[in-house]
Amino acid sequence: MKIVLAYSGGLDTSVIVKWLRETYDAEIVTFAADVGQEEELKGLSQKARKTGAAKHYTLDLVEEFARDFIYPMIRANAVYEGQYYLGTSIARPLIAKAQVDIARKEKADTVAHGATGKGNDQCRFEMTYMALAPGLAIISPWKLDAFRDAFPGRAEMIAYCEKHKIPVEASLKKPYSMDRNLLHISYEAGILEDPWFDPTTPENKAMFKLTVSPEDAPDQAEYIELDFEKGDCVAVNGKKLTPGKVMKTLNKLAGKHGIGRVDLVENRFVGMKSRGVYETPGGTILMHAHKQVESLTLDREVQHLRDSLIPKYAELVYNGFWFAPEREALQALVDESQKYVTGTVRLKLYKGNVVTCGRKSKYSLYDENIASMEGVRSWYNQNDATGFIRLNGLRLRARNIAQGGPRIGG
Repeated sequence: MKIVLAYSGGLDTSVIVKWLRETYDAEIVTFAADVGQEEELKGLSQKARKTGAAKHYTLDLVEEFARDFIYPMIRANAVYEGQYYLGTSIARPLIAKAQVDIARKEKADTVAHGATGKGNDQCRFEMTYMALAPGLAIISPWKLDAFRDAFPGRAEMIAYCEKHKIPVEASLKKPYSMDRNLLHISYEAGILEDPWFDPTTPENKAMFKLTVSPEDAPDQAEYIELDFEKGDCVAVNGKKLTPGKVMKTLNKLAGKHGIGRVDLVENRFVGMKSRGVYETPGGTILMHAHKQVESLTLDREVQHLRDSLIPKYAELVYNGFWFAPEREALQALVDESQKYVTGTVRLKLYKGNVVTCGRKSKYSLYDENIASMEGVRSWYNQNDATGFIRLNGLRLRARNIAQGGPRIGG
């Protein structure tokens, strides 16, 4: 038996790699995806081998992540439940896809992950496995009684790591989990499970890694310009950049100004509510700027149709259906809508805020001659509005005459 384990080197997978080898007497191949964790990847190969892995892979997926996963999602303006920028959600299908590729290369018969049976990641990993390699067996230790009996909670896992001298960042003094990638960092579990707990107080704010608090941000605002082509950001302050470098640049700019923190209670796919704290600095700027170019270039009905589909698109990403046909169909519509979403946006960054200071596009549908309240002559005839309103109000007049009109008051 050969198992390829999605391995981050965090608390859960540090325990699981050793547990899998001892429980199944299997050859364990660990795999870490570099999706922008940066320093968190240091020493993973040695650590994995020390805890039982026969072989380890670390793959650089940063540009693929930005180009093929983050950018398509930004083109859709996808935000889950109005607040969550889907940072963890969008990384999982890419990680699982690369894991499947390694399983094929290694001729492994099984894949495994460290997601719990209460969360969303189990769905994202396993539905990607099923979509791309339905013949692979799947082991999810957190859904096995034997594993949960051995590790009823994080305290037992931390003690296990201490016993076996496995270095992990989590501790009883800092009992929360963290997941980082190019788009965001998420914090959940442990002390954060109390939705009244405030992580922004002076004694707790050291938790944040990508952003300063808005109170500590510079007192001087900073202005930036973003260039878009067909819905994708291609340059920052006039400098052409790859998608991955755009994200890294915006993360630094936004982080310095305290932009991108979100604290929310969300509805998980499995049915429960969950409290999470997120930092999405660059993504917050990118989404804001993208909407500004769209405001100039998208036809009204196309924009409204696409916007009506955002909740469904975001839900599909959140629930793990990135490789499902309905997401692919929605993506085709989104990408068609982006043909003329090309232009430049000027933004002001200041103490947690992103303020639009200007936008322009050679494909702009905005006509100052038509929109102006001044006496500018144009091909728009204000007299036409009389008949337009009369026709739209016809049914309202008919309702009043025949049925007495709307009910007013209590």
